[in-house]
Amino acid sequence: MAIKHNDVIEQAGDYVLKGIILHNHEGEGIKSNDRGINIAPLVLELNIYESLYRNAVVGSVVVLDTQNLIGNLPIQGTERISFKLSTPGAHGSSAIDYSVKSGHPMHVYALTDRAQQGDKAVTYTLHFASREFLRNVRTKVSKAYSGRIDEMVYSIFKDKDALDSRKHFDFEKTRNQDKIVIPNLPPMVAIQMLCDRALSDNSKSAGFHFYETTKGFQFRSWDSLCSDTNGNPWPPKQIFEYTQTAQINQREENIRINGQGREILSAYEQVESYRFINSSHDTAANQAIGTYASRVITHNLYDKSYREDDYSFHDTFNDSRHTDKGRNRFPVVNTIVDYDNKGLSDYPEANICLISSTRFAHNEDTGAYGIDADQDGKTYAKLDALKKSITSGRTLELTVKGQSYLSAGDIIEFKLPDINANSDQRSRLDPQAAGRYIITQLRHRVIDEDYINIIECVKDGVYKSYGSQNITNYTNIAGEQPKRKVPRDISQLENPITDD
Repeated sequence: MAIKHNDVIEQAGDYVLKGIILHNHEGEGIKSNDRGINIAPLVLELNIYESLYRNAVVGSVVVLDTQNLIGNLPIQGTERISFKLSTPGAHGSSAIDYSVKSGHPMHVYALTDRAQQGDKAVTYTLHFASREFLRNVRTKVSKAYSGRIDEMVYSIFKDKDALDSRKHFDFEKTRNQDKIVIPNLPPMVAIQMLCDRALSDNSKSAGFHFYETTKGFQFRSWDSLCSDTNGNPWPPKQIFEYTQTAQINQREENIRINGQGREILSAYEQVESYRFINSSHDTAANQAIGTYASRVITHNLYDKSYREDDYSFHDTFNDSRHTDKGRNRFPVVNTIVDYDNKGLSDYPEANICLISSTRFAHNEDTGAYGIDADQDGKTYAKLDALKKSITSGRTLELTVKGQSYLSAGDIIEFKLPDINANSDQRSRLDPQAAGRYIITQLRHRVIDEDYINIIECVKDGVYKSYGSQNITNYTNIAGEQPKRKVPRDISQLENPITDD
């Protein structure tokens, strides 16, 4: 892999990587007086993975080893690996800094895929992760906590007997307080348990994400990823565009007029390839799992009572913030779907679940979320449906030129042209698939001279609203309901086959 020092962009895909240093278990290189060995010339591929659904950053390097590092260093799974990767001109928090100077080098934990390549070379993959990933494996939390949920999370995050992290930590304040006992769980499992109970102080959102990016750790709700505390949508970190063949000549003409600088910026905005992992909601599956409607039966262990709460996706959609701006940007409208004149959100019995709750568990008149126990069913249903609407929403994968300042959780905008647009309507975008997305998974990949990002992103609405639905009778859609057939007793049917 090329070692690059030039901090000026010459073309999209350039990067700055001054070395990849491998430190053995004693902090040395092959020679005891070295503080490590630069393996960048031996590296075929560098990958860094961050995700909204993963608590820690992980990565890998593919090595073509002609120096027998496995035996001479040696490599045994307790090494550290340090490097700093950035887009030229990107500094500070815009760089991916895992150098020794930053205080946060990565930790090697596995060697896989070893294969002989001739007489004196071998290839293998070194897998590495952040220190917190391994702290989570090595330690447990067994403690009682009291107070706001975000304060409990930070307590585990900084606890020297738990994650003991010194990294940057962004958090969103929670409105609910509780007393919770963590029963001997790994720190990140304990934090995930708290995420499932957290309620935002700035919105009506339920449920939080705890994840690590190359910039630090985040504890926040989906709503806070979509907009700020005042409800104003976050500006996109980058605007990407897929250029169809008919638009290429026009784009090149604009570049010619605006100069070389605009050519580089345009290349960073261009999508090399894209595919929809999930292009639309599977309405059958989502009805079955309770995304659109559900009924929660809550059994109160304290007074032996129970209550039923029905949840409707469309009735509560505007209570939360979403990727696309504006109200009523439903991913699927609640149109009437059958002769009983009900919509997708009108069948709570499609998914029925039972949860338990109690009061006075810690001598306080609250339920499972630290609020009124009677709200537990509705809170659970909303939390469950929100998770499912995100994971089953429109999911897009983009391949673009590498940009080190992008992170999981960032808002991006995707300009996907409408395939029905005429040649004079080039600016018209796909009414559903275009618009704002949240990065849920991000891969930084460096191979030789090229740095790319493979982005997986999700939207939980549509670019343009489907409009209001005023039909109140299914017969206006499907016509009159067919008459019911008279049942037939098969024993009374005559055999149509006769012998000759």
